[in-house]
Amino acid sequence: MNKTYLKLSLDLDFILLAITASLKDYVLCHKINTALQLNLEKVDDHEVFFNIDEPALAFSKYYYFVEEGENEYFIVNNRNREGFLIPELDKVDYFMVIKQYLHQEDLNYLLSGLNKLPDIQVAAKIDPYKLKSKENLIL
Repeated sequence: MNKTYLKLSLDLDFILLAITASLKDYVLCHKINTALQLNLEKVDDHEVFFNIDEPALAFSKYYYFVEEGENEYFIVNNRNREGFLIPELDKVDYFMVIKQYLHQEDLNYLLSGLNKLPDIQVAAKIDPYKLKSKENLIL
């Protein structure tokens, strides 16, 4: 009998920013909205199945869509009571996922704005291809 193998490739065509901040998710998003003129709003949680036999873990998620440029911004919590969205980055509190093209100047403005917020310890760009748990970031 011939075997057929299915090869999956993940679409990781987004910018990933790691944010470390000891704030509640809604407080963080409010501060980002105020400082960077975004309008992040709470949407349904991001659910991830780690094991088939167990229920999905839910991570809070916020969303903002910019019509000009069709950029999508997501803030996703990296931790909940049961575990981490990306376990290898357990020091990171939140991830900002930016879909669609973002000019380097805009990305630099965003990163510097995040790093200027007093409650954010660090915000840095991360290569999603280097993560072991990258499939958990498919929104």
